[in-house]
Amino acid sequence: MTSSEPWSRATAERYDAEETEMSSAAVLEPTLSFLAELAGDGRALEFAIGTGRVGVPLRERGVPVAGIELSEHMAAVLRKKVDEETLPVAIGDMATTVVPGEFALVYLVYNTISNLLTQDEQVECFRNAARHLSPGGRFVIELGVPPLRFLPRGQEAVPFDVSDQHVGLDTFDLVEQILVSHHFIRDGEDGRYRRDNSRHRYAWPAELDLMARIAGLELERRVAGWDGAPFTADSTKHISVWRKPS
Repeated sequence: MTSSEPWSRATAERYDAEETEMSSAAVLEPTLSFLAELAGDGRALEFAIGTGRVGVPLRERGVPVAGIELSEHMAAVLRKKVDEETLPVAIGDMATTVVPGEFALVYLVYNTISNLLTQDEQVECFRNAARHLSPGGRFVIELGVPPLRFLPRGQEAVPFDVSDQHVGLDTFDLVEQILVSHHFIRDGEDGRYRRDNSRHRYAWPAELDLMARIAGLELERRVAGWDGAPFTADSTKHISVWRKPS
């Protein structure tokens, strides 16, 4: 039984339309180049593949890709883009679901490990990645750095986007390491806003490194973005690469 909250049919059907910026060439090109280089001539496995924003174009680059996805509705949207033989997807949670074969690369993008709401499940996610990796293979995670420096004492919320079409803010439970992302999205021409929210367990890079060690993986590289910029104390996210010893 996973703590992740499966995405609904309605959310899945509008996901691609609401994530056009994340599907742009400016975002995808460095992401795909980074992942394709790590995969080399091997296979790649995407945990929480969703609607295939990354997995489908990575497959089009010639990297054999398989996926694991908790939401049947998200997988159904992906299936409209590519068939099962070309890009197989197993329905299940990323902490325990096992697919056949070994992979040169397992990856998790766009903060998705935070969908696992307990530390134990996040550790199991690392173990599941290690289980699928061939010797020398890599596990890659893209994850935001918790913006707690912007949270004054007594304040519970940090805004991350304020525009005509969208207002977004995160609220934090500092004891349980849970953040809730609140979204107010302009929906239709009448000016009304639709409210959505999602829960996440945030984790610091050092905590992820310990999870990796528990799973038998070694930190190989950490950068601030898919373009390889150095990771610093001011970085808002990180791309971390752990390697399974040969």
